[in-house]
Amino acid sequence: MLNSKIPATVITGFLGAGKTTMIRNLLQNAQGKRIALIINEFGDLGVDGDVLKGCGVETCTEDDIVELNNGCICCTVADDFIPTMEKLLEREERPDHIIIETSGLALPQPLVAAFNWPEVKTQVTVDGVVTVIDSAAVSEGRFAHDHAKLDAQRTADQELDHESPLEELFEDQIRAADMIVLNKSDLVEPDKLDSVRQNVQSQTSRALKMVEAEHGQLPISVLLGIGAGTEDEITNRKSHHEMHHADGHEHDHDEFESFVVELGEVEDSAALVESLKTIIASHDILRLKGFCAVPGKPMRLVIQAVGQRIETYFDRPWQSHEERSSRLVVIGLHDLDQPAIANAIGASV
Repeated sequence: MLNSKIPATVITGFLGAGKTTMIRNLLQNAQGKRIALIINEFGDLGVDGDVLKGCGVETCTEDDIVELNNGCICCTVADDFIPTMEKLLEREERPDHIIIETSGLALPQPLVAAFNWPEVKTQVTVDGVVTVIDSAAVSEGRFAHDHAKLDAQRTADQELDHESPLEELFEDQIRAADMIVLNKSDLVEPDKLDSVRQNVQSQTSRALKMVEAEHGQLPISVLLGIGAGTEDEITNRKSHHEMHHADGHEHDHDEFESFVVELGEVEDSAALVESLKTIIASHDILRLKGFCAVPGKPMRLVIQAVGQRIETYFDRPWQSHEERSSRLVVIGLHDLDQPAIANAIGASV
């Protein structure tokens, strides 16, 4: 039965762990597989979808990429995810594999459980849940389970004032996993990477399969073909929300918010990046991502920031029908000073 079903891989991980980069690399090395993508973008602008649509892979066209922008996928399973899956399965040319990139804020458990819905279960199986970990961030103690250590660091890092809910999310994404990708392993010393492994493994009693990656680069044979059938196991991998909900608590993501900053062309992208580091630190921004138009450059400049670590690269040429503009999504904890952040970014270009 499993062999007759379309395999689906759920790729989850905290904000900025490198999920989109890993998927982009996977698409570029898909070995002829027709892959459909479902992307649950958090924020007002589908930056990840735009980045992936620019990868230029023939086996993954724009019609094969579906963005769900109506909120966290774990809260909109019935309204968004199930209808999207049904439409994919109704296509005359069905995909060989489905990849679902969750928002960095999503709980994997309710999404995986949705594969048990009758409309989906007979046709699709969860090949595996892949959780991408930012090894560098974890090695710095930002998502460690040791609360005493977090308290000691609070005077140096304001993010730690809100660490507890982020930790729960971090743990839930690990608990749901069939495979852990220790991404950005090249940024971590070997002994610290061993500590990251121990930290990750401590979140669950199950023995976890872990692989290291740099820039999200892993062979398709590693990421796809796990054959876990995770929909049959997910009830044994309960999230904090499921345990709290049993006591009458409600699930929400009110502690997070996002907004879009729209700019014109950016004359000096290097200066903008340096300014963003200061702005991110000053306003406790968790994640910043988007793309810029640079005068004289025919391609878009993608910006991906996690804390003050910022990566930039040119992804694809601007299309003739597109307006050359710059747009950045800012994601942070509740009560971001949106006008001050927008003005600071605007003053940097």
